[in-house]
Amino acid sequence: MNYPDESTYGNKADIISTVEFNHTGELLATGDKGGRVVIFQREQESKNQVHRRGEYNVYSTFQSHEPEFDYLKSLEIEEKINKIRWLPQQNAAYFLLSTNDKTVKLWKVSERDKRPEGYNLKDEEGRLRDPATITTLRVPVLRPMDLMVEAAPRRVFANAHTYHINSISVNSDYETYMSADDLRINLWNFEITNQSFNIVDIKPANMEELTEVITAAEFHPHHCNTFVYSSSKGTIRLCDMRASALCDRHTKFFEEPEDPSNRSFFSEIISSISDVKFSHSGRYIMTRDYLTVKVWDLNMENRPIETYQVHDYLRSKLCSLYENDCIFDKFECVWNGSDSVIMTGSYNNFFRMFDRNTKRDVTLEASRENSKPRAILKPRKVCVGGKRRKDEISVDSLDFSKKILHTAWHPSENIIAVAATNNLYIFQDKVN
Repeated sequence: MNYPDESTYGNKADIISTVEFNHTGELLATGDKGGRVVIFQREQESKNQVHRRGEYNVYSTFQSHEPEFDYLKSLEIEEKINKIRWLPQQNAAYFLLSTNDKTVKLWKVSERDKRPEGYNLKDEEGRLRDPATITTLRVPVLRPMDLMVEAAPRRVFANAHTYHINSISVNSDYETYMSADDLRINLWNFEITNQSFNIVDIKPANMEELTEVITAAEFHPHHCNTFVYSSSKGTIRLCDMRASALCDRHTKFFEEPEDPSNRSFFSEIISSISDVKFSHSGRYIMTRDYLTVKVWDLNMENRPIETYQVHDYLRSKLCSLYENDCIFDKFECVWNGSDSVIMTGSYNNFFRMFDRNTKRDVTLEASRENSKPRAILKPRKVCVGGKRRKDEISVDSLDFSKKILHTAWHPSENIIAVAATNNLYIFQDKVN
């Protein structure tokens, strides 16, 4: 499953910036740097082509955000889509939220396969008829037409963020959602676009005293009063909106004490959390920092219950990763449908999977070479110094321009979507 041609990297606008399955897994949405949203729909199973089940084809493409200019601050506002979040389907139409740095939009995606004909006041071309010539009443009828998928913006939530929006999260009450930027988190009602409620504000009175920023935020999957947000200092705060209107005081504070023997110039940068996700059960939270994925139990704040090394071999390379700015890359992480496996990305178009039960892990590669339909992915290994086996890749020959920041996991099946620059790869468990 490929986006435009990879060979050129030519069009920056095609670089995928977010990937998200809807609640059934039938639809998969991607957003890109050019402000476009592309929705893929899963093929229905057909009797004669059983193996085709699971192929995703383009369903709808629309321009969600345009580049803007903030004249008060002389700042360009990129059209790049930072996040997409689906709402659960209530009727025949689909709804999704998409956001760039400043503005959240609610989109309605609907199908039309009939059109009305036989108006009384208009002719077939749509021109108004002269009332004097109308002598009979006609009953309009619906005629079948080619299927059209229309995307229409239903709400635009703007002007509430001074800083860049990094997260949006739909609440389990499906009436509200939140948007988070570097210093504030706002709570919105889906019906009200002209005002939001500020629930977290960490902006100090004097900006020179600023020590941390908010990096990600998410609502609890079942309790509509609870949410978490992570910070650039590697901490997670759990807040309860029942405790107070402004959640400046957290209910729980998750932080792992730093190992003094590992302390270095880069410690602070690599401990910044780039993504935080509740498990589907709501019992655990997973966080991703530069080198690790950690799983925390909501009932234990002083340390994570599991820590997985994503690419520990990069510890010796932090200096050059700092110089080429890669150390600031924001990798995301996802749970599978049963919370038993977690997935996150790395460099060289590698992505990692960790099985929480067996403690086995695997490194896989998303690339053109091994993306033939129904090809089986071979596990990859990175060697650090010493002798290199023929199927291993040396840490010095990793390509840091090829990185997998965005991935998604089907809510109930073993189907994953992996964004590698401007290509979308969809892999699924081989069926017997």
